[in-house]
Amino acid sequence: MMRSVTQQTQPLRRLMLLDTASLYFRAYFGVPDSVKAPDGTPVNAVRGLLEFIDRLVRDHRPDDLVACMDADWRPHWRVDLIPSYKAHRVAEETETGPDEEEVPDTLSPQVPVIETVLDALGIARVGVEGYEADDVIGTFTGRATGPVDIVTGDRDLYQLVDDKRQVRVLYPLKGVGSLQLTDEALLRERYGVDGPGYADLALLRGDPSDGLPGVPGIGEKTAAKLLAEFGDLAGIMAAVDDPKARLTPSQRKRLDESRPYVAVAPKVVRVAGDVPLPDVDTALPHAPRDPAALDALAVRWGLGGSLKRLLATLGT
Repeated sequence: MMRSVTQQTQPLRRLMLLDTASLYFRAYFGVPDSVKAPDGTPVNAVRGLLEFIDRLVRDHRPDDLVACMDADWRPHWRVDLIPSYKAHRVAEETETGPDEEEVPDTLSPQVPVIETVLDALGIARVGVEGYEADDVIGTFTGRATGPVDIVTGDRDLYQLVDDKRQVRVLYPLKGVGSLQLTDEALLRERYGVDGPGYADLALLRGDPSDGLPGVPGIGEKTAAKLLAEFGDLAGIMAAVDDPKARLTPSQRKRLDESRPYVAVAPKVVRVAGDVPLPDVDTALPHAPRDPAALDALAVRWGLGGSLKRLLATLGT
C-alpha cells in the first residue's frame, strides 16, 4: 500500500532592502560629529549606519539584506524628461562630467569607508550605473518571492507598498528605533491611495525636494480626490476630454495645460523595475566575509562598539 507523503513547504525568506544613502544621511545628522577616528576624521555617519543596521537586524530578523546604492543619483534619462529633476541639489562647482550631489564636506569622505566596511562584513551592496537606489529597490522588490521590508526616509518608495505581496516600507521617525510601518491601510488613511496610487499622487502635487513641478493648483488633497473619483492618472486625463466629467473649470484647464508634463512625469516618478541587477549573494552574513580587512578597518576608523554589536547580532 502506498503511503501519502506530506510535502514540507519551506518558509518564505524575508528580504530587507536598505536605501543606504537615506540612512547614512540620517546617521550623519543624528550622530554628533564629535564621533571621530583616531586621526580625528569624523566617522559619525559610518558608526551611525552600523548602529542602524544592528537595530534593524535585531528587530526584524531578515533572511536577506541588501544595501542599495545610488550609482547615479540623478540619471540623465530622468533629467532629459524633466530638466528640473533634482537640479537644485547639484553642486555649483560641477561644470563637466556627471552631476555631483551637494553633500556636507565631512560626509563625503565617509561614504567610501561605509562601502568598504559593508564589503568586509559580507553585506550585499548593489548599485547599478545609470540608476538610483530607488530603482534597485524597485527591481529587487518586483523579483522577490517572499515578504519585503524597505527601509527608507524617502516617501517616494511608498509606491511599492503591496499588502498582497507583503511589501511594506519601514520609515524612520527617529533613528531606526521608531519606525512607521507603512502598509496599504496607512496609505489610504493618510493619503487616500494605495501603493501605485501614491506615485500618481506625487506626480500631480509635485515635489520641490526632487524638482518636480506638479500640476499648478493641484495639491495633495485635490490630487487624492481626483484619484478617488477617476481611479488613476489615465482616468483623470481621460476626464479632461469628457465634458460630462466632474471637474471644475480651473482643474480642467490646468490639467489640460499640463499635458506635456503629465506625459513624461510617470517615467520619472515611478521607480524602474527592470534594472539589470548583478548576481549577488543577498543572504544575511553570520560572520564577516573578510575578518582581517574588517579588523584593520575597525582599528583605522575607530569603529569600536558599533561594529562589535553588529557582529554579535549577526552571529546570533
